Amino acid sequence: MTAALLRRHVPERTPYVKIETKQPTMKGPSQTFTGDVWFDVVVPERDYPRMRVNVVRFAPGARTAWHCHPGGQTLYVTEGRGLVQSRGGQIIEIRPGDVIYTPPGEWHWHGAAPNDFMTHVAMWEVDELGNSAIWGEHATDDEYLGQAQPVMQEEN
Repeated sequence: MTAALLRRHVPERTPYVKIETKQPTMKGPSQTFTGDVWFDVVVPERDYPRMRVNVVRFAPGARTAWHCHPGGQTLYVTEGRGLVQSRGGQIIEIRPGDVIYTPPGEWHWHGAAPNDFMTHVAMWEVDELGNSAIWGEHATDDEYLGQAQPVMQEEN
């Protein structure tokens, strides 16, 4: 379709782009994190009632407590080196560019490797009651320091 033809079929509208002012970075609470964790809210509740997106920064050794999400969670690692484990599974090393999907109700933890910082974008959906996560006990040092497995690429 040519631009002239497209203009005839698209109603006139006022262009609109909204720029949000960055909110203060928040420290992750000790009830749900071990070590120093900081996050920036990217998609707040008022913009999308069921979607949440945060940029989360973990200091070396910092990690989440065991938790699950009623709508699942996707992580996109942007820098550093981290670890993730699903309950009963192997600890997996994660690096920049890795996308980690945890299905609804899957208990897991994630955080930085012992000697590296790690940053990821965390995306999840809240349920119809507004619950975003169910938090459990902290991942112990023994659980955290288990043997990490490198990510194996799936063949297509």
